[in-house]
Amino acid sequence: MRERVAAAPDDASSAVVLADALLRQTRVSGNAGLAKDAERVLLAVLERDSERYDARRMLAAAYLSQHRFADALREAERCRTMRTDDAWVWGVIGDAHIERGEYEAAFDAFDRMASIKPTAAAYARVSYARELQGDLEGALQTMQMASEATSPHDPESLAWHHAQLGHLYLEMGQLGRARREFLAAGHTFPGHPFAEIGRARVAEAAGDLRTALDIVMAMLETSPTPADLAYAGDLMTKLGQREGAERQYRLAEAAWRTDAPEPSRLARFLAERGRQLDEAITIGEKARVNRNDIFTADALAWAYFQTGQLDKARSMIALALRTGTRDRVIRAHASEIARR
Repeated sequence: MRERVAAAPDDASSAVVLADALLRQTRVSGNAGLAKDAERVLLAVLERDSERYDARRMLAAAYLSQHRFADALREAERCRTMRTDDAWVWGVIGDAHIERGEYEAAFDAFDRMASIKPTAAAYARVSYARELQGDLEGALQTMQMASEATSPHDPESLAWHHAQLGHLYLEMGQLGRARREFLAAGHTFPGHPFAEIGRARVAEAAGDLRTALDIVMAMLETSPTPADLAYAGDLMTKLGQREGAERQYRLAEAAWRTDAPEPSRLARFLAERGRQLDEAITIGEKARVNRNDIFTADALAWAYFQTGQLDKARSMIALALRTGTRDRVIRAHASEIARR
């Protein structure tokens, strides 16, 4: 597609297909630069035709991939005024609201998406909405529907859905079923990072820390991401490899500050590991201006708690629990804050 677009810059349809491929590759590789490439391809199309609908709605997805949620919402809303019956756009609107912590608006958008056209993408979003509200059984059922509705000719999406099923089974403590789904994801799309990290987390849950670390270290050799670096550090810490863990933590922190800047994720990383807590609070408070989601609230609550600011911790953990989530980390933090 790069060759086709280079040979025919006016071929808008090919440019949109290229952008879609770049965004999928971003998900698989963790390379944030590919989403920026997709943005540049799409903006070139829109410079020639500002009303090119398929390019503009794909641009909204490109902004989502870059965590530019306000920009994604702006573009998606513009598309919605052009075509109110496009279910795909309602999905992007919901995604942007989810990341901003605007849950009621997000859930309404997902319901609208599913009512217009119940596709795999719609089922997957409804599943996540149910997970956020603590309904893991309902989330599992709907994600299974998403998997069954996915074309066998779309192996990347199929692998992603299997990995999401694995995640839900893992959250429910069903390790055997979780392992089965992650293996299915890896079989469908060999090397898919969600499949690999899922296998590592199943191994960790089963007490096999060495196997979990081996899987993660192999991933870091090909496509290192801040989250995987942090996870490798956690596993090394449990194995008593303090120096190695610190090295991974520093790499993860540096990546979240520069290569893949995500203030919310950085604040949670620092808070959960008791690192630079005053800075974690500063970063988290700034992040909440644009991303008032339950995970950012949890990061702040835990940082407040560890610095003795119990009133702030209590207020913030209530915000983290406001959707009814059963997230184990958030629930553990809430329990400890309540006990203290």
